[in-house]
Amino acid sequence: MFDVGFSELVMVGLIALLVIGPERLPKAARIAGFWLGKARRTIANVKAEIKQELQAEEMRQLLLEQQSIAEDLQQVAKDTKAAVEDVNLGLQSEDQPKQNDDKPV
Repeated sequence: MFDVGFSELVMVGLIALLVIGPERLPKAARIAGFWLGKARRTIANVKAEIKQELQAEEMRQLLLEQQSIAEDLQQVAKDTKAAVEDVNLGLQSEDQPKQNDDKPV
């Protein structure tokens, strides 16, 4: 993340040893480690929450798309049903005159 090498860490450790002193350095290192760990956990939790929200939004989008597709399919089904009814009415109207023509007058 910060691209810090071993030599940089040694340099920071030596400066901390000179500034803080050998008696207080272990306590300062524990406190720094505690806060660093807490920051990492917080960042990991935020990342997990963001990922969860993004997945929830993707699911909402998929649901909306599926609803749109379902509405389109229902419209196609209605149109098909209307077309079949028209064809049936047309066939019935053609059958009725033929029946009348077959009867003797």
